[in-house]
Amino acid sequence: MKLIIAITGASGVNLGLKFIEYLPSNIEAFVVLSSSAKTALKYENNKDYKQHFKNKNITVFKDKDIAASIASGSFKTDKMIIVPCSMNTLAKCAYGISDSLITRAFTVMLKEKREIIIAPRELPLSTIALENMLKLSKLGVVIAPPVLGYYSEQSTLEEMEKFLIGKWFDLLKIDNNLYKRWKQDNE
Repeated sequence: MKLIIAITGASGVNLGLKFIEYLPSNIEAFVVLSSSAKTALKYENNKDYKQHFKNKNITVFKDKDIAASIASGSFKTDKMIIVPCSMNTLAKCAYGISDSLITRAFTVMLKEKREIIIAPRELPLSTIALENMLKLSKLGVVIAPPVLGYYSEQSTLEEMEKFLIGKWFDLLKIDNNLYKRWKQDNE
C-alpha cells in the first residue's frame, strides 16, 4: 500500500508521529508536515519529528513542494490520512484550495476517488467546521476525529493513543493489535 500521511498544525501533532511509529514497514509512506505542525510539535513535545521516521519505508516532503510526486494524479497512491487535521486545513479541503502540498495532494486524491481519512482535532466544533466536515463526508471523505472508546479500558495516555491509531488503521485496512477490541477476552 502507498499511503500519504499529512500532519497539520492542530494540537495533538504527536498523534500523527505516533501513527507513523506504529505503521508496518511494508507500507510505503509519503509524509508531509505543515509548518504549523512543526511549530505545534515544538510547543507540545519539544521533539525533532525526524526521529520518528527511522527504519521505515518513508519519503518526507516539504509542504511548500507542490511539484512533489504526490501532487499529481498520475503518481499512484492508494490512501491518504490527515492526522491531526487543523480547522484551517479542513476548510481549505472543503473548498478546494490547494495552496500547499498537503491540500494539493488532498485535491488529487479526491478527484481520483481514492480513500481519504481526516482526523479533525478541535473542541468544541464550530458550526462552520461541522458544515465543512459534512461537505467532505458527502464527497466520500471519512471523518474520523480522535474520539475515545472506553470499552478497551485504556488507563494511560499511550494506551489511548494506541486505541485511536488502531481505529485509524482499521479504517485504512491495516492489520493491527494496538487496542483491546469489543468483547475480546471477555466472551
